[in-house]
Amino acid sequence: MQTPIQIDSRFPNMGTTIFTVMSRLAAECGAVNLSQGFPDFQAEPVLFDSLHRHMLAGRNQYAPMAGMPELRQAIVDKVAALYGTRFDAESEVTVTAGATQAIFTAIAAFVRPGDEVIIFEPAYDSYVPAIETVGGKAVYAQLQFPDYAPDWAQVAQLISPKTRMIIVNSPNNPTGSLLPAADLDKLAELIRGTDIVVLSDEVYEHIVFDGEPHASLSGHPELAARSIVVSSFGKTYHITGWKIGYVVGPAALMAEFRKVHQFNVFTVHGPSQLALAEYMQDASRHLGLAAFYQEKRDFFRRLLAETPFKLLPCRGTYFQLASYAGLSELPDRAFAEWMTREIGVAVIPVSVFYADGRDDKVVRFCFAKKEETLLAAAERLRRGFSK
Repeated sequence: MQTPIQIDSRFPNMGTTIFTVMSRLAAECGAVNLSQGFPDFQAEPVLFDSLHRHMLAGRNQYAPMAGMPELRQAIVDKVAALYGTRFDAESEVTVTAGATQAIFTAIAAFVRPGDEVIIFEPAYDSYVPAIETVGGKAVYAQLQFPDYAPDWAQVAQLISPKTRMIIVNSPNNPTGSLLPAADLDKLAELIRGTDIVVLSDEVYEHIVFDGEPHASLSGHPELAARSIVVSSFGKTYHITGWKIGYVVGPAALMAEFRKVHQFNVFTVHGPSQLALAEYMQDASRHLGLAAFYQEKRDFFRRLLAETPFKLLPCRGTYFQLASYAGLSELPDRAFAEWMTREIGVAVIPVSVFYADGRDDKVVRFCFAKKEETLLAAAERLRRGFSK
């Protein structure tokens, strides 16, 4: 159907997210989909049983805007146990419709037209559209290839009177790098005495490897006082399709966050919140996640070692970066499409996480998959690159 009106697009250059593009291409080509970050295995049945029980018990009407009290209290208890900071369940925790909504809402709550937001590249692809939607400007700090560490001297130069927010992401998607406690100290020093708000994307907080602790901004007293910290039940409990996350932060920031949250989402699916509150009572379910995914990481790295790819470090998340330099002269997006069509394995090109399309000939694999899925992908890779 043709529209009779002319549309002056607010985002004329914005296309469909690469995750949708590559997953669609994988389905069309019958490729093993290691592109989009979601597990191909189920959560424990007890979680679904709990959800069903609450639905049958009639808990199907609107949840409170900030989230079910049972879930908010469970979140408070978990954060206190892990990071030593006890937030107030009534005024400092909000349940969200996934982490992406939480990120968008936080940006909308604090960033005004003309404000600048510092983000670290390569950056998860939802940050910049959210910033630009509310009239802000993204300012880019670079994580240094190949270990993807921040350059705090560069960040210091980027901070200006227009800087309203800094977004950090650790464990980092797409790189698998971490911000240790020393980096948080440097960040705190840089913004001390300013009104800069920090948005901390910590959705992979429980997927940190080799015995390294996750340095949450929730556990850094100076930063916790000026930060909105985002986490995701989807990532933690293998239920990305439930789209439930949460944010914690000081009451003054949370009050502003909720002003936007109440009108762009209002509330989140109630029975799911009650099921998650019950499920969280067994802390081993999140405490055991690092070992669970480290086994998958190590298994997948052993498989990729039999291919010509050069593996980059993976300190957290369920993503493995690999360089294909020497394998092909194709730009990484063309290489990812070629791999999907010709090799039968779908990946994400890392250039899409840069505003200028910087291409280091690196692609991202998701290893949050069953062993048989990873074996099938590795066999296609070995066969395809041995020709």
